[in-house]
Amino acid sequence: MRSHELGRRAELAVSDYLFARGFELLACNLRLGHLEIDLVARQGALVVATEVRTRGAGSFVGAFASVTRTKRDRLRAALERLWHQRLARMPGVDRVRVDVAAVTFRGQQTLVDYVDDAFAFVA
Repeated sequence: MRSHELGRRAELAVSDYLFARGFELLACNLRLGHLEIDLVARQGALVVATEVRTRGAGSFVGAFASVTRTKRDRLRAALERLWHQRLARMPGVDRVRVDVAAVTFRGQQTLVDYVDDAFAFVA
C-alpha cells in the first residue's frame, strides 16, 4: 500500500476514534498557507488539532518518535494561525490543544494509540 493511502486510512481511523469519544470533526487536512493540520475536532469548548502518524513494520523510527521538534514547531504555528483566523471568534470555544495519534495496521486490525495534550500550546 502506498504511503498516501496508508495515511488516509490512518486519518479515517482517528476520525472514527474521535467521533466515538464525542468529538465533531471540523476539518481534515486543513491547509493554513504552507502549514497543515491533519484533523481538527471539537467537543464543547475544546478544539483539538490532531497529528496522525503511522509507520510500516520495517520503520526505523516509531510513529510517536517521528513527531520531531521541527514538526511540533510547525504544528504550533499552524494552530496559532488557526486560532487567530477562526477559532478565537468561534462562539463557545475557549481552549485548544495538540494531540497525537499513532495508527498501526495489523492485517484486518487497526490500532489507534492516542495522546491527549501531547505537547504544550499557548494561544
